[in-house]
Amino acid sequence: MIEIRCEGHTFEREVSLILALFYEDPALAFVSRWTDEPGLKLKLSLSQQADGVVADSELFDGHKRLFHQVQRSYVSLEEKAMRKTAKQAVNYALLLVLEEYTSMEQGWGILTGIRPTKLLHQLLSSGVSKEEAHRRLQQDVVLRPYKLQLLQEIVDRQLRVVPDFYQVDQELSIYIGIPFCPTKCAYCTFPAYAIRSHTASVNPFLEGLHYELERIGEWLTEHDQKITSIYFGGGTPTSITAEDMDMLFQTMHRKFPHMDKVRELTVEAGRPDTITREKLEVMKRWEVDRISINPQSFTQETLHAIGRHHTVEETIEKYHLAMEMGLTNINMDLIIGLPNEGLAELAHSLREVEKLMPASMTVHTLSFKRASEMTQNKERYRVASRDEISAMMQMASDWTQANGYAPYYLYRQKNILGNLENVGYSLPNQESIYNIMIMEEVQTILGLGCGAVSKLMAPGSGKLTRWPNPKDPKTYNDTYKILVENKLRDLNEIYAGKSAVQS
Repeated sequence: MIEIRCEGHTFEREVSLILALFYEDPALAFVSRWTDEPGLKLKLSLSQQADGVVADSELFDGHKRLFHQVQRSYVSLEEKAMRKTAKQAVNYALLLVLEEYTSMEQGWGILTGIRPTKLLHQLLSSGVSKEEAHRRLQQDVVLRPYKLQLLQEIVDRQLRVVPDFYQVDQELSIYIGIPFCPTKCAYCTFPAYAIRSHTASVNPFLEGLHYELERIGEWLTEHDQKITSIYFGGGTPTSITAEDMDMLFQTMHRKFPHMDKVRELTVEAGRPDTITREKLEVMKRWEVDRISINPQSFTQETLHAIGRHHTVEETIEKYHLAMEMGLTNINMDLIIGLPNEGLAELAHSLREVEKLMPASMTVHTLSFKRASEMTQNKERYRVASRDEISAMMQMASDWTQANGYAPYYLYRQKNILGNLENVGYSLPNQESIYNIMIMEEVQTILGLGCGAVSKLMAPGSGKLTRWPNPKDPKTYNDTYKILVENKLRDLNEIYAGKSAVQS
């Protein structure tokens, strides 16, 4: 048990997030005075001054007593800005005392958000110099230089891939969610349903999706809206038949405007056991630019443990088949920290990837998501230690650099092993535009289909409105006409000021 006394502030939630960087599922008790029970004791005090705040952190474990103090000046006397300064001071004081006590350095400092590159983009787009942006991130969120270097490399790459990055909100991107998979992976919390046990839901779902594509297409045409990128995700879109895929492409091309100007069309064919020659022919015919074939691991025992029923050989066979058929921009995902995997297993997976050299590769760090089967049954899954996870991430980073891959997008998750990150790497000119758009939140993303989340942003506003579709097929099937009309109503309201903003 960790007992925490907060004096002069109410940042209990923020304190909990910082403690979670150092301890897995810590048992916390916020108390007015320490008890005599054994365990770690923390006191976090905040005092206000005329021009800033002083935060003190004190730690006592029954033997050792540590103390740190942090002073921060206000950047503004507005209430919201003053509270932000106070919160940062308390978090930094807590971070310092925990880093000394545990001998663990947090590369991301006090940053617990999932999109750190977005912070750097916001500073740079406001006209701040690169040097000043770095100084602020190091001061405000205690970002360490090696993480800052990674962020800057990614931001520079994104600006080369999308030269109009800071004006791309005049366009939008589209995500099409197909919620079916062959099986449900143990770590997964996406809206994904085993297709064999949900066959009765497939045709009604597709009927609703066609309706949503048509109605949204009419709105796009009416507003003469250009589309940056389109991404078929899920689930596994290639779980449905080749004929059903073909019909979706027909509807999309018939109803969406400016399809000849779409910069990228991606289909996530992640599960190799769903890929057939017929489906690849459909994708080639409709000029799909990019697909994913995701091994996650090249160790067969791991695939069994996480509930993936394809074989390692299938991954390799389907990769070669797609390449032979001209779908050459292929992404592969690997997950660091899967059950019973360590450095040896990752090294094996990287050797296998090196034989294939896909256009891009995303290295995920396993995250224990609350609703996943793996999280609910943690005792059944042995995962690597924090130190081994960090060594594995370094191994993957070294491998990508040695083989000509460079990072181009990054995001973090709660409960991610080792407080690390997920990084997308690619060979030159093979980056995914959609991945950049969704991670950096610089334009509207229209989410269509089951479990898809729209993020609506009027051009020039920078303000996001989140609009989720139902996660389960039955609810979607029962309500798609109502939800589409409600979404169109909100779209019209949000985009009503588009002309005024542009002028």
